[in-house]
Amino acid sequence: MTQVFDAQGNAHPVTILRVSSAKITQVKTTEKDGYEAVQIASGAQKEHRVNKAGRGHQGGAFKHVMEFRPRTGTDESISGFEKDASFDVSVFSEGDMVRVSAISKGKGFQGVVKRHKFAGQQRSHGVKHALRQPGSIGTTGPQRVFKGKRMAGRMGADRVTVTNLKVIAVNKDENILLIRGAVPGRRGTLVEVRSI
Repeated sequence: MTQVFDAQGNAHPVTILRVSSAKITQVKTTEKDGYEAVQIASGAQKEHRVNKAGRGHQGGAFKHVMEFRPRTGTDESISGFEKDASFDVSVFSEGDMVRVSAISKGKGFQGVVKRHKFAGQQRSHGVKHALRQPGSIGTTGPQRVFKGKRMAGRMGADRVTVTNLKVIAVNKDENILLIRGAVPGRRGTLVEVRSI
């Protein structure tokens, strides 16, 4: 992340995304495949790391292959897409509103204070060694712990989608996209950007 200034001198916190060119490897239709989707491959890959069937299907060797379906309840369709067509960062323009999905940073096994924002117990009046403990977890009647109870456990490394982010700038020469706000994931995470 960094910050950029607009023409009025206002600072905007932005996340810099490097966009690699992508290629449409397959267009799935309801008649042939049972559902509509567009399969997109991106990221150059050494040929020996992709098997022969994969190279034949993709028309090359790619690191990432993902499938995108039209959202239900919208007028999205796959009619404008053709196999072997390619596109890059130029599909976005300044001012577009997008939603970004990625795998968030993994935090490992964490306690309730970090994972669920519990306040913990008081720090005085005889309380010892219980400052970050969860407290009572059960009830008198059922005599069991209900499913979904907020407790300590694995945190992070989940698919997170952030909506209503604005495209601040598009650099077509260097294939860079500047999006206002924070984006889930660590540096180097594969990020999925969709227009709203």
